Amino acid sequence: MSQLSPGTGSGSPGASVGPDFPDLPEATVARLPEYLRALSNLAEAGNDTVSSEALAAAAGVNSAKLRKDLSHLGSYGTRGVGYDVALLVGQIEHVLGLTHRRAVALVGVGNLGHALAGYAGFGSRGFRITALFDADPRLVGKTINGLMVRHIEHLADVAVQEAIAIGVIATPASAAQPVADVLVRAGITSILNFAPCVLSVPDGVDVRKVDLAIELQILSFHEHRKASLTGVALTGVAQNGVAPVEGVGG
Repeated sequence: MSQLSPGTGSGSPGASVGPDFPDLPEATVARLPEYLRALSNLAEAGNDTVSSEALAAAAGVNSAKLRKDLSHLGSYGTRGVGYDVALLVGQIEHVLGLTHRRAVALVGVGNLGHALAGYAGFGSRGFRITALFDADPRLVGKTINGLMVRHIEHLADVAVQEAIAIGVIATPASAAQPVADVLVRAGITSILNFAPCVLSVPDGVDVRKVDLAIELQILSFHEHRKASLTGVALTGVAQNGVAPVEGVGG
């Protein structure tokens, strides 16, 4: 089983899983889409080359980390010139398997699933949602963004017909594991899970988990920490006999 979350995983730099395919550290894989987004924006703006510093700033990482990541792809740039934008886009798209659009099945078309089904940004990133599924008879048969919602019992047949590569779960937590089982039985080995639970899947099935509540809780921690540090600073000011700034602490 492979349960992947941002910043975790394995992979030995320099190892190879095939003739021209590097086995990248998972942290590097997680950053490649950010580099690709930044490079695409640079290309649209008419830039042919970019320095490592400029690309790192656009992607939100430090330049040393970026250069190390790109070295795994065999791309080192040219001193005094930087990286060829179009060439680097091609290299990253090749490694990420984006040279052709991947078909995606979305299971669960409630509020979140409905929003995902209508998101136009997937197409420009190399994906196309080709099938929508649900078990709710009130939703089955409805059309969302040009696609009719089918009953999940038809998933296996549709997965073969549409050559679906990735399954997205946007169901309540209680339904997520049964849905994952259906996806696995249909031969889908890559799953993006929005349900707030951990899935049990066989070896060889990769799962990425997106839990918005967890991300908010992490931000809450940072807010709590900043408030605590501010309180400590204000306490220190008061103990030193310095008047607080007007409107603060009074």
